Amino acid sequence: MRNRFGPKELVFSLLFLAVLIASAMQMIQADRLWNRLLQIESRMTALEARPQQVVSATGGSESHATRRDESWARPGVTIEWQQPWTSATDPRSTPGFLAGGEVTEIFGGQPARITPYLASDVYGTRVIDRVSESLIAFDPKTLQKRGVLADAWQLDPDGLWVRCHLNPRARFSDGQPVTAEDVRFTLMDFVKNPLIEAERSRALLDKLVNVAIIDPLTVEFQFSEALFSNADVMGSGILPKHVYGVLEPEQINQSTGLLVGSGQFKLANPSVADQWTPGTDVVLVRNDQYWGETATLDSLRFKVVTNDLASLTAYENGEGDFLTPTAPQYVAKSKDPSYAEDNYVLNWLNMRSGYSFIGWQCGPRGGPSGALTPFHDQRVRLAMTHLVERERMISDIWEGIGVIATGPNGPSSTACDKSVQPWPFDLVESARLLKSAGWEDVNADGVLEYQLDDGIFPKGKRFEFEFTVSQGGQIMDRITDYIRGQCAKVGIVCVPRVTDWSFFSDMLKRRDFDAIIMGWSASGPESDPLQVWHSSSIGDQGDNFIQWKNAESDALIDQGRRTIDTPQRQLVWQELHGLIHREQPYTFLRVSPWLRFIKRSFGNVQTYKTGLEPQEWCRVGSVPEPVR
Repeated sequence: MRNRFGPKELVFSLLFLAVLIASAMQMIQADRLWNRLLQIESRMTALEARPQQVVSATGGSESHATRRDESWARPGVTIEWQQPWTSATDPRSTPGFLAGGEVTEIFGGQPARITPYLASDVYGTRVIDRVSESLIAFDPKTLQKRGVLADAWQLDPDGLWVRCHLNPRARFSDGQPVTAEDVRFTLMDFVKNPLIEAERSRALLDKLVNVAIIDPLTVEFQFSEALFSNADVMGSGILPKHVYGVLEPEQINQSTGLLVGSGQFKLANPSVADQWTPGTDVVLVRNDQYWGETATLDSLRFKVVTNDLASLTAYENGEGDFLTPTAPQYVAKSKDPSYAEDNYVLNWLNMRSGYSFIGWQCGPRGGPSGALTPFHDQRVRLAMTHLVERERMISDIWEGIGVIATGPNGPSSTACDKSVQPWPFDLVESARLLKSAGWEDVNADGVLEYQLDDGIFPKGKRFEFEFTVSQGGQIMDRITDYIRGQCAKVGIVCVPRVTDWSFFSDMLKRRDFDAIIMGWSASGPESDPLQVWHSSSIGDQGDNFIQWKNAESDALIDQGRRTIDTPQRQLVWQELHGLIHREQPYTFLRVSPWLRFIKRSFGNVQTYKTGLEPQEWCRVGSVPEPVR
């Protein structure tokens, strides 16, 4: 049968074409309207942030701030009023700005959970930071503390209290207001509840005795002792009581994706019954009901690819927009000028630049009832550091990216003792220290045996230990091979134990390792060392998972925390830095800059002192100039 195209078919075709054109025009118009609304919102936010001049009763001119209600405040104490939080760099001013779109970040490890205060790895924290808000945050450009949920606060001159007033506009993503009761609940009923696995944060709130509700929008944090870090309590993410307060501690501890906050983004599926679970992408969507400056992106996606080579391949194949490359990958791509045409190739230091280390189990493995490892002895730990040629590791494994770490504070920090020099690579000194600690190869079989009759280890016990690493590809394989080879040179048997990153948290809590390779990064310009280095953080599953006890260290940490004067406090931290260097509970490997690849289909990518602020990014219609 022959096909015929008559008048009737022509009419239907024209109608169909007209519908397509109308739909396309409507979509274009909607996009233009959305962009216009975002521009209007940005201007309104700027106007709100601008101090308004009004005429006082005496006929003079005074700022709007002087007209604010101060009935919530303590009389006679300075009120630090805050302007509304806005983007450090407005994405709407980016050339070629386009609203909407999704950024996909490729994670190198699987977060075990994304429940606030229970997440213990950098990946979970990165997700939470996009959803949960605190009373204050660090300005990305200046590192000064600025109000987020708080619009004002007062600091006790004696350091025993902080009074904070909430922005009345603040809302959680479900529309419920953020109140003083939510703040009190978060700290007193959630974090300080010993039945909830929030040990890391609980350790830093040891001096917080009460969160008093002054009125529905005002709280006062009250402390038993004046510490330099007391005001940092305002940096705690605030949880909605009406969500978390109805759950039993066991439900919270077993959660993997219980994440509800007041931020610019929210979980695509914030269900308590149907939570996000490891093994699937984390998807955050824009909180269109956000009480402040609305994000321009539609969504943020976090995808896990644990192998180094596979992650770069996924990024280059378009499965991701944002990647943390290995040092060799960064060096290789930075030498290719054409790569920078389509990608930001970034390398810079910021407050979150951390250090990598090998942590030695200084206490009994598995907790108080476990057996000691050889690393309980400072001489053995120092011998292990002398085994490692860190200059060579940085050169050969990390392609020259980074510098040797000498202790827990980076070389740019005022808490770092600049006089401390790295322990040298010295196999002879390593062997001498091991022998002095009782380890010697007396039967000439190539392996050290314990020779002392002190009851710590059976006489003749071979020096063999388990080296725990996360599966991650070429870099981790090269580190493992190197450490194992160096150990063999002095008669130590190193047995690699490769495990998935998602199991690390549980392993650390159980102290179930001999030695482990990890890294720490800071969350602010100055860190409180109590969380990692004080003996009080050994119990309650705190972050002193290597179980290092040192009375002098404890005394320095206690002294430094009580020292309010910043220059004097830095001297205490420098002394602590030197002590930890001598004791070597960690073999400090390297301090590294941030390395990042980001697709140039996104603009407003700024290298801040705080790191990166992906919520400020936007799609662009033309390729922006390279970041300098």
